[in-house]
Amino acid sequence: MDKVLLFTKMIWIDMKALNKYYFLCFFLLMSACQTKIVPKPMDFKLAGGQVLRLADFPSEHVTPRHIDIWLPADYDEQRAYQVLYMHDGQMLYDSTTTWNRQEWGVDEVMTSLRSEEKVPPTIVVGIWNANKERHADYFPQKPFESLSSDYQKWLLEESTLFVHDVSSDAYLRFIVEELKPYIDTHYATLPDQAHTFIAGSSMGGLISMYALCEYPEVFSAAACLSTHWIGVFDDSRADIPQSFLAYLKDHLPDPASHKLYFDFGTEALDAYYEKYQLQVDQVMRDKGYTSDSWQTMKIEGAAHAEADWKQRLHIPLQFILSD
Repeated sequence: MDKVLLFTKMIWIDMKALNKYYFLCFFLLMSACQTKIVPKPMDFKLAGGQVLRLADFPSEHVTPRHIDIWLPADYDEQRAYQVLYMHDGQMLYDSTTTWNRQEWGVDEVMTSLRSEEKVPPTIVVGIWNANKERHADYFPQKPFESLSSDYQKWLLEESTLFVHDVSSDAYLRFIVEELKPYIDTHYATLPDQAHTFIAGSSMGGLISMYALCEYPEVFSAAACLSTHWIGVFDDSRADIPQSFLAYLKDHLPDPASHKLYFDFGTEALDAYYEKYQLQVDQVMRDKGYTSDSWQTMKIEGAAHAEADWKQRLHIPLQFILSD
């Protein structure tokens, strides 16, 4: 009798476990159906390759936004590709679709670099900014929080730059915890740190620098064009650039396994940057960075626009993407 009861109990336990298994499968299936993202081929004017859009990519950390993925013309699921994440993704590929009729020309530059075998096969993931939330998403959070409470309050409430509290830590979690796993799962990538890069300009330069420092195990290199060291739109106070300098002194990653590129022009907003970039350069030297792991360039006559960044984009991309 005891054996019968034991056998019956074992069957009941197995059925209970089986029901849990089927419930879990059903739950995961329903979740996948609800969050399924269908890439849409974009009819962009491209020099090579194709762009696929992930519309309103969902996130638990930031406002959903479009993701525009550039795949090289020779993209093959049987190969494995480096991945470059770029901010302000709506400005990267086709000037006929942008607000100022300018673009970075990423498809042109990458196609040219690949044809000359100056960089390994690479996918570019363009992350759209969230318009009015751009400053909050891109302003490095730890340096911001090191500012005086009065200045923080003024920036958030009176400067008109921020529509809500600084959210760059959440923005980076979105990239690292949500977007990157999706890209690595759905495309033929090399997901390791050595083959993952990040780049941007102006505020996008700041958040690229911040990403490399906050996630040195995820990103191996950052390209920071026209890095917006002043943080706001005038040079009346040194609080913000000094906060970035202090942060870099404490958080720069190991130069043996990381690369950083900075540049600045001499016109428009870029005219503010040189004196702060020179201080950053000294921090880089003090931390052991050399020409193998770091570049800073001054671009005479360059201003603060996509047309200017397009003209020199091949320089930082070749530096950070090459072996």
